[in-house]
Amino acid sequence: MKLSPVGQLIALDDIGVDRGGIPVLRGVNLNLDESRVVGVAGLNGSGKTTLLRLIATLLAPSSGAGRVLDKELGSPGVYDVRDKIGMISHTPAILPELTQRENLVHFSKLSGADTGQVEKLLQVVGLDEAADRRADASSFGMQRRVEVARLLMTNPMVLLLDEAFSGLDSEAQELIGALIGRTRSKGGVVVMVSHDATQLRGHADRVLNLRSGRLEEMS
Repeated sequence: MKLSPVGQLIALDDIGVDRGGIPVLRGVNLNLDESRVVGVAGLNGSGKTTLLRLIATLLAPSSGAGRVLDKELGSPGVYDVRDKIGMISHTPAILPELTQRENLVHFSKLSGADTGQVEKLLQVVGLDEAADRRADASSFGMQRRVEVARLLMTNPMVLLLDEAFSGLDSEAQELIGALIGRTRSKGGVVVMVSHDATQLRGHADRVLNLRSGRLEEMS
């Protein structure tokens, strides 16, 4: 994949995002080279999820300019790199009426990944004995494990984590940590957000604070 000339996978320059005429992000600057992990702390409603959706190319900036995986935000080119961006949101992105196994098969077909990985990945995330349980009859932690398996299957270059550790047992948290390590080892970048800065410091190279829509260095 072609990167920007300076090897930056994420480059945000004075970005602003308005929602319904209300500024949510203001003058955001963030530049991430390969194999970097950054944490963003902030209170609920501070704009953390909006920042992740911007980097995921799901939102266009209202002002400023940015590039993700060498594609300009807000341009048609972002569709070419969305399969290289993976995200874990507040609510698990799985189909409730499908079993754990069926969800992974579905994801593999949508992404063009090898369906033959499914059984191995179920074992990796500890779901092999619950593979035939419907997602809506599974715990939150099990649903998160399905998402980890999905991201292991697709190998994103940009990994976005929205409060990904919340509500998980220690073993599931270790799986998220392993996913972060794998992304970094392959030259990708990770942006993780949480209201808990201490949790972020355990995984990130640096932690920033999002306050009043602006990113600030934390002391």
